[in-house]
Amino acid sequence: MQTASKGVRIHIGLFGRRNVGKSSLLNALTRQQVSIVSDIAGTTTDPVEKPMELQPIGPVLFIDTAGIDDVGALGGLRTEKTKQVFDRTDLAILVAEPNYWSEFEDLLAAQILRREVPFIIAVNKSDTINADRYEENISFVPSQYRGITILVSAKTGFGLETLRQKMLSKIPLECREPPAILGDLVGAGEMAVLVVPIDKEAPKGRLILPQVQAIRDLLDSDAFCMVVKERELRLVFDNFKKSPRLVVTDSQAFLKVVADVPKEVPLTSFSILFARYKGDLVKQVEGALSVDRLKTGDRVLIAEACTHHPIGEDIGRVKIPRWLTQYVGGKLDFVHYQGHDFPEDLPSYSLVIHCGACTMNRREMVNRIRRCNEAGVPITNYGLAIAYSLGIFERALAPFPAALAVFQSRRKA
Repeated sequence: MQTASKGVRIHIGLFGRRNVGKSSLLNALTRQQVSIVSDIAGTTTDPVEKPMELQPIGPVLFIDTAGIDDVGALGGLRTEKTKQVFDRTDLAILVAEPNYWSEFEDLLAAQILRREVPFIIAVNKSDTINADRYEENISFVPSQYRGITILVSAKTGFGLETLRQKMLSKIPLECREPPAILGDLVGAGEMAVLVVPIDKEAPKGRLILPQVQAIRDLLDSDAFCMVVKERELRLVFDNFKKSPRLVVTDSQAFLKVVADVPKEVPLTSFSILFARYKGDLVKQVEGALSVDRLKTGDRVLIAEACTHHPIGEDIGRVKIPRWLTQYVGGKLDFVHYQGHDFPEDLPSYSLVIHCGACTMNRREMVNRIRRCNEAGVPITNYGLAIAYSLGIFERALAPFPAALAVFQSRRKA
């Protein structure tokens, strides 16, 4: 990897009605022609993404969205795409124009507040008014939002530096200081063993994203690692006097790895690590327990963050359905979603099984968990579902005392 992936970038979304200058403002902020601009309303159709460095924060992803007030069938589709961006936005910029506040601005503010996302109101086109009269020029904004309102002009550059400084101050602490993936489980000066199968789905010439990020996280934590294929794992324990602090495997190789790793050595999977890193591990452990309540004919949603083309024994389309079907003892109705698409009819599912979400940011995954909770639908994770259906759940949770305690208490109950 030569650049930071989207999943670790702070997502900054620009929202507003058509033709308020969202695209122009993005171009001015990034000092690049990222989005096409025009006087014709509705020029931006799909969300436009621009990765860049915002110092001193680091890698961010700006997202320019279509106008929320678009009409017609095509306008409805554009609006739905815009709504998807809300769920992955860490910081929102609501773009308005002078002396105009409508139900659409109210709708945008409500969507942002519902997700507890910090936001700024940028009143663009301030070159068309006397910007020196600040209080007078923001009087049209509802009083509860005036403290976060800034006058800007994408055309002249007025207020852009103030907007940048406000953005820096509004970025949430959890985005500035993200949690560790596994470094805290290993410790400085200690070793982790990463078991990396090389199969048809492994990208030629490189490792997959969770593996790369795990290695970097260990280095950042002053720990080190050994990377092996599952067939060479036993040699690690035959040739080293000191056992590793942690073994992490691809979930698909769980059974082989469990057989080769001594019981006193903590063991888990990349997917389970990412359940903690990108979401809520305890909540997804609780979701895995609902596998016992599945019965023949139940609908199971399998959601995958990336949009790779499945080949061979695909984990989401072949292996997990096979293992769960064997566990339940009857045919289940599996439905698959990829990328940023996520169904609205969540109550129709008995269980949601999500991938590790390595290509998503944490905000989007947390919002998916929230939506499932609101719909009363349990949600779990690839690695957790696999470990549970294979009967090695307790072993896979050993590195996570809080999650393990939840499982043990529920099992006793």
